[in-house]
Amino acid sequence: MLLFILKMAAEGGGKELNEIKTQFNTREGVYKLLTHSEYSRPNRVPFNSQGSNPVKVSFVNVNDQSGNGDRICFNVGRELYFYIYKGVRKAADLSKPIDKRIYKGTQPTCHDFNHLTATADTVSLLVGFSAGQVQLIDPIKRETSKLFNEERLIDKSRVTCVKWVPGLERLFLVAHSSGNMYLYNVENTCGTTAPHYQLLKQGKNYSVHTCKSKSTRNPLLKWTVGEGALNEFAFSPDGKFLACVSQDGFLRVFNFDAVELHGTMKSYFGGLLCMCWSPDGKYIVAGGEDDLVTVWSFVDCRVIARGHGHKSWVSVVAFDHYTTSVEDADPMEFNGSDEDFQGLHFGRDRANSTQSRLSKRNSTDSRTVHTTYRFGSVGQDTQLCLWDLTEDILFPHLPLSRTRTHTNVMNATSPPAGGEVAGDIVNNVSNNPSTNDSGANTPSNSLSSPLPRSNSLPHSPAMTANNKSCAIASGVSKFATLSLHDRREQHQETDHKRNHSMGHISSKSSDKLNMLTKSRTDPAKTLGTPLCPRMEDLPLLEPLICKKIAHERLTVLIFLEDCIVTACQEGFIWTWARPGKVGLSSQKQAVSPSGTII
Repeated sequence: MLLFILKMAAEGGGKELNEIKTQFNTREGVYKLLTHSEYSRPNRVPFNSQGSNPVKVSFVNVNDQSGNGDRICFNVGRELYFYIYKGVRKAADLSKPIDKRIYKGTQPTCHDFNHLTATADTVSLLVGFSAGQVQLIDPIKRETSKLFNEERLIDKSRVTCVKWVPGLERLFLVAHSSGNMYLYNVENTCGTTAPHYQLLKQGKNYSVHTCKSKSTRNPLLKWTVGEGALNEFAFSPDGKFLACVSQDGFLRVFNFDAVELHGTMKSYFGGLLCMCWSPDGKYIVAGGEDDLVTVWSFVDCRVIARGHGHKSWVSVVAFDHYTTSVEDADPMEFNGSDEDFQGLHFGRDRANSTQSRLSKRNSTDSRTVHTTYRFGSVGQDTQLCLWDLTEDILFPHLPLSRTRTHTNVMNATSPPAGGEVAGDIVNNVSNNPSTNDSGANTPSNSLSSPLPRSNSLPHSPAMTANNKSCAIASGVSKFATLSLHDRREQHQETDHKRNHSMGHISSKSSDKLNMLTKSRTDPAKTLGTPLCPRMEDLPLLEPLICKKIAHERLTVLIFLEDCIVTACQEGFIWTWARPGKVGLSSQKQAVSPSGTII
């Protein structure tokens, strides 16, 4: 009888458990899968994904006259497709790709559009490959402009992430599975010999080198970060900070122009695979091989919560800019600094979009603030999870929290003594006059616009390079000071355990505490420290929804204004209409990704 019951449970309960959902409910309403808006290879046959690189999706809006300027690019195996994206409006026509490319000997691994230069007639798309090359193409003109690292003299490992530097038309950053990142200029060549480097700046578990050459060539900079592959990186909404996650399990956040480490975080165990910034740049969510989503405060440089809902590795995390809400009595009131005002009006050009729903929170104000950050995650367990990060998690003890946050903001917003070393290089090669230099060491508190239809952050202001020589000189003295500080903390290492007061660690001192040498990355030594708090020491988030939506592991999650876009390793890209965006009559029948009616 027991065997019979177990068999019935496996057949009945298992069938219900493995059923793929075509809609789900949240507090704002019902999200529905639009089967007519499914994108894939033209034959719609599931792709045999074994041994292939993850399917990735990129969006761009070319602002054409027809009002349908959205374009989508995705890779499946050795193939790369470029289509008009019709979203919730019309059915996808897979028989007419604008561009299709099939590569031999290598596979596309990632891609990113340049939103600053995109028009109805031309668009710049960077494509990274499994053999280490990076290609610059124009899928509208069906042209290939350049191939970088063609002879693989710069790096022979797989490209894991490629992005344009926000606000700049010609600079882009490339990460490899070797653990290196490289800054390129599209105008420069890569040379016919392997590059020679000289050290620019070094810290614990990271170093930055410039390319030593008589003539300007690529790469402009080489970053070596952590141990193992660099799995993903992203720029902060204001473009000043760079966050990256590595196979060694560390999240590291750098001041990009000053080439300084701002803070670090360690996964509960295993590598970190993905990360994203909150719309206001105050929080970072990371996910990876510990099956968790971890929320890290940029201002306090500490982990504030973890979320458990996935049953396997988390492959993508993303904030929903259109559901996230930060509201107070006066949405246009700022912290009172000049940086807030300048960042709002005088930053580098952002992508055109409507005003963000985010308003500013004054950390020293005593008024009631209603805060909810919505983010999502997808994983190798084929599940989509949605999470709400609310004020009871963000500010568990509001009066104390406000005092602590204000203290850390003051510490963090002091001008970086290290200067803008990388900023000098960036500004010298970009020939783009910068428009603002706030000197702040935290992301700009200006209102950030909603994301364009893209999986990259909106373009935003960069630092200028005023008084460059003085800044570099002060940077040398600062490094001498930090070295002495490091030596002092080595003698106090035993004090930095569970009982250490995380709330009063300044951003600079926590950097020195959290940056571990290669010989000290033993997880047992970091567990229970501010770098990696124990599970019982943090709030544990539960997902709002957790739904199985695919047969194969999920690799894409992008929040757009009227829909959510997901994709799986079989090569299917799905559009989920937001509540109220599509009537019930638009869906004749619900069809699962495998083609069966449920």
